[in-house]
Amino acid sequence: MLDRYGISKRLISYHKFKETQALDGILSDLESGQNLALVSDAGTPCISDPGVRLASACAERGIPFTAIPGPCSLIEALVLSGFETDRFQFIGFLPKKPEKTLRPILFYPGATVVFESPERLEHTLESLARLAPCRRIAVAREMTKTYEECRRGTPTELLAYYRARPPKGEIVLVIGPGDPPEMPFDLEECVELLQEIHGLSLKDAIKYAARFLNIPKSAVYKKMHKPIRK
Repeated sequence: MLDRYGISKRLISYHKFKETQALDGILSDLESGQNLALVSDAGTPCISDPGVRLASACAERGIPFTAIPGPCSLIEALVLSGFETDRFQFIGFLPKKPEKTLRPILFYPGATVVFESPERLEHTLESLARLAPCRRIAVAREMTKTYEECRRGTPTELLAYYRARPPKGEIVLVIGPGDPPEMPFDLEECVELLQEIHGLSLKDAIKYAARFLNIPKSAVYKKMHKPIRK
């Protein structure tokens, strides 16, 4: 991009494997009065992309910085999904074993946006097909590029499609809202997951767990505060 517009500036490699080492030098340059720009070749800096530590350090040191809006894959995928956009959550990349993370996500009352790789998409769709086979989801791939596509359907439908046509490129998965799935849930596990994934306090996690499992809040509270026997 710089070559195209005839701009000659020093470039510094800044990726997740070099973020710590490069941070001090970048902060020194900023504090000396230099103007720097953090540019990503794909995606948006700080959104599951290097930059969060730099932004946090600038905020802590009182170094002024701003963000220039541009293409953001999670927002574009949400729009392409066709789901309601008034309430949504972003999870980032799912762990290698996604079911523990997916289970509480399926209770969220809005859409959930996650990043996924082509190699792991089939495994994630298999998990969704087991947990919520009728839930509407969307798979957005290669957005803003030549081979962009957004396929919508149930996990089972999209699993069959991508098994026959292994995907390539960058993928964003959008899980639509729906009724809480009927799945076996251990009470303590439910409370733990609500705290871990959604960042709820124990009090709020107990309240929502009672609602999800359709049992009295007092029963959940008693279970989570059982006395220690000596």
